[in-house]
Amino acid sequence: MKTYTKQKLTFDQFLEQSSESGLYELVDGEIVEVRATRNHDDVANFLLFGFNDEIRQLNLNYVVNNTAVFKTITANGIEQGRKPDVSVIDKDKWRSNRSAYAALEEPIQLAVEVTSTNWEDDYIDKLDEYQRLGITEYWIIDYLAIGLREYLGNPKVPAVFVFLLDAEGKYQCTHFRGSERIVSRTFPELTLTAEEILTA
Repeated sequence: MKTYTKQKLTFDQFLEQSSESGLYELVDGEIVEVRATRNHDDVANFLLFGFNDEIRQLNLNYVVNNTAVFKTITANGIEQGRKPDVSVIDKDKWRSNRSAYAALEEPIQLAVEVTSTNWEDDYIDKLDEYQRLGITEYWIIDYLAIGLREYLGNPKVPAVFVFLLDAEGKYQCTHFRGSERIVSRTFPELTLTAEEILTA
């Protein structure tokens, strides 16, 4: 019997081979389709539109979208292609090569992941990769309360987790529940509460 090992893709190969229709990530050398429920999309879109309003009102130098893909590196040196549910990117970086596809290799300002059945990716893998890349701010929106009790408490309560890079390049986490107002370094004037996001 012959055994065939599928060759792992690099980030550049992933960009060449992933379809233009649909949304994909490169995970452990394989192309993985990213699919979401309507509820998941509602939460992500609520933030996308909220961030966009904030950018316009305050004339901030950011763009926000839900299709940007960027390269991360795991602790083992494996290239990943990640596509956050919402990305906030420095406008100058984004527009430095407007004819390029949406792939980036430098850190973005803020990444938001809305949890779903692959919640461990958000809490473990992406948390490590985003910190390693140097993404200033990372949010996990656990509207289903499906993460571990060590994160969500017992009983589990839906929450918004905001991770901010400190001076040593390590994430410091604050969680928000109910009527607590989200505190964001990227959007210091944001007036959203955890409940508004979690029930969008």
